[in-house]
Amino acid sequence: MANLKASFEAAVANSKNLSERPDNATLLKIYALYKQATAGDNTEKKPGFGDMVGRAKWDAWNGLKGTSTDDAMQQYVDLIGSLS
Repeated sequence: MANLKASFEAAVANSKNLSERPDNATLLKIYALYKQATAGDNTEKKPGFGDMVGRAKWDAWNGLKGTSTDDAMQQYVDLIGSLS
């Protein structure tokens, strides 16, 4: 568990220094995995139609409902690793 947490924290740091900006779909996946790993299942109210970005983020995070913290951390580490 300690190794996974350390790997996750390193991946979070690496995500800020990617050589190229990922496409929007990948950015949403990164966001959703991060939120799932750090906050758990989405319990926030869905943003209104006027907030397109907020809705996309909410939908991406909500799509991971039920994913364990460890699974989300591992997927995040793997995704950032594939982009580095």
